[in-house]
Amino acid sequence: MDDNDQPTPDPVMARIIEAVQLGQSGTPTQARHLLTELWDEIGPTGDALHRCTLAHYLADLQDTAEAELVWDERALAAAADLTDERARRHDDDLRVRGFLPSLHLNLADVHRRLGHGGPAGEHLVTARQLADALPDDAYGDMIRAGIRGVAEALEAGSTRRLGSVPSAG
Repeated sequence: MDDNDQPTPDPVMARIIEAVQLGQSGTPTQARHLLTELWDEIGPTGDALHRCTLAHYLADLQDTAEAELVWDERALAAAADLTDERARRHDDDLRVRGFLPSLHLNLADVHRRLGHGGPAGEHLVTARQLADALPDDAYGDMIRAGIRGVAEALEAGSTRRLGSVPSAG
């Protein structure tokens, strides 16, 4: 993309964002339904940015930690298929490495809540190692605070949901 190019409008990302906004405005069941339908349209081998974004947000709309884990794992798997070039077609500032601390943080937290200390610790270590890719802004501060919060809860043996762990929304 050269300096005069704008990101290409992406109707699928627009639908994902609309559904996420529904969930954030108090209709999580409807948002979950819309995102699940969209996942079925995209398919497990569809556009990696779509899969990663959708799964990341859909994880937060699940009723159980087990279901959340499935979606968090799908988000990370999709990120492995995602390229910076594809991410930049959506937003010129996006880089895959910038997604990874949040994805690993979410996996660390859900494994911790499920009592899976080993995997929780492994994802937490990875999130910390990748945190240098985070921007020096409110988002980066939120993810770094989430990493600290999950680390403290893991060390304390807590499996309760933390209010300080950032959700996808």
